[in-house]
Amino acid sequence: MTPSLRLAQQPEADALLSRSPLAALVGMLLDQQVPMEWAFSGPHTIARRLGDDDLDAHRIAACEPEAFAGLLAAKPAVHRYPGAMAKRVQQLCQYLVEHYDGDAQAVWRDAASGAELLKRLHELPGFGRQKAQIFLALLGKQLGVTPEGWREAAGPYGEEGAHRSAADITGPESLAKVRAHKQELKRAAKQTPAGRRGRAAGNG
Repeated sequence: MTPSLRLAQQPEADALLSRSPLAALVGMLLDQQVPMEWAFSGPHTIARRLGDDDLDAHRIAACEPEAFAGLLAAKPAVHRYPGAMAKRVQQLCQYLVEHYDGDAQAVWRDAASGAELLKRLHELPGFGRQKAQIFLALLGKQLGVTPEGWREAAGPYGEEGAHRSAADITGPESLAKVRAHKQELKRAAKQTPAGRRGRAAGNG
C-alpha cells in the first residue's frame, strides 16, 4: 500500500510526495528558510510546470539551467530563493542520474544499516547532516524504510513520539506541535549570550 504523507497539507501535492521518492527528496531539499508546507508543495508545482504528473531526475538534470530557474521563479514562486534552489534541485537530480541511474529510491532500497543510509543521504547535494538525519527519520517513521540502527543514525529525529521535524508530521495537529517546538528552540537561542549579542548588534 502506498504510504500517505501529509507534509504539504495539500491533497495533490501530498499524493505526489507519497508515490514519488524523488518528489520526497526534492521537498526535503527545499525545506529551508520557508514554511514547511511551501517547501513540500514545491515538487508538485515543478511537475505541473514541466507538464508532467511526476518528477523525472533525467529530465530535470538535462534542463537548461536558466529555463529551469525561470520555471521555479514564476509566480507563485516555488521558493523564496528560486534561482539558488533551482540550481540545487538540478545538482541533486544530476547526482542521482550519475550515481543511481536517476532512481531516487535506490538511495535507500538496499542500505544495509542506518549508518550506511545516513552516509548515502549525506552525500546527496544539498543534504547536510541534519537534513540527512531528518529525511532518514521520515523514511523510518512514515515510509517503512527501517534498516538496522536507523533510529540511532537519525539521532534525536529518530526518537519515537518526538515532534521535532517533518519526519513527525502526519496532519495539522502534529504540524502545530512541530512548529511550536521550533519556535521554542528559537526563543531559547535568543536567550543565549551569543543570541543576546546578535540582537544588540542588530539594534545598534
